[in-house]
Amino acid sequence: MEEKKVTFSIKNWKEDDRPREKLLTKGKDVLSDAELIAIILGSGSRRESALDLAKRILSSVENNLSTLAKLSIPQLMAFNGIGEAKSVSVVTALEIGRRRRLEEALTQSKISSSKSVFDIMQPILGELQHEEFWIVYLNNSNKILLKFQMSKGGISGTLVDTRLVFKKAVEIGATSLILVHNHPSGTLVPSNADKILTQKIFKAGQTLDIKVLDHIIVTEKSYFSFADSNAL
Repeated sequence: MEEKKVTFSIKNWKEDDRPREKLLTKGKDVLSDAELIAIILGSGSRRESALDLAKRILSSVENNLSTLAKLSIPQLMAFNGIGEAKSVSVVTALEIGRRRRLEEALTQSKISSSKSVFDIMQPILGELQHEEFWIVYLNNSNKILLKFQMSKGGISGTLVDTRLVFKKAVEIGATSLILVHNHPSGTLVPSNADKILTQKIFKAGQTLDIKVLDHIIVTEKSYFSFADSNAL
């Protein structure tokens, strides 16, 4: 006869092993992603603790919180042991985290490297399922004057009007700019269209004495810099 697996409720665990008590006594930094999600869930089911349920959910997205954040409420409810209320709690917590990252990015005002551009723009563009083209306008000290969405497209591309790029630069008194767009596919290889557009805007900037410092392609986890790759 096959022995049935018994999973004990978190209430029966030692206090030091319970996620909520562990957070209170040892601090949030010592908790694993699964333990944090278990606290959000609050409870599991008769057959599974909240922690086991959290581990199962994370395992389904290869333990990637960014992937988990993309799951919809119906997708979360497909897990046995998660109803609408728990799904809403998980989605809400992850959305708060995303907005916090966005706020932190908005407080950064000076560009010092291609990495700093990525840190600022990834929370805005990194997880989108469509392409957007943004311009980061700078003054003489490389401080950001404006982050401007120039266009919004589909899964595979977006259109950019070079005249509008520099019209906005003149309006706000920008002396340089950085082009930024995302690749929803996750590829960091610039397309031929990306290369042609970059050169077109770069040459226009030379004529108007407005420097095009870089073109950054952003994905969820990384970026490509035309300047770093000597492609400008």
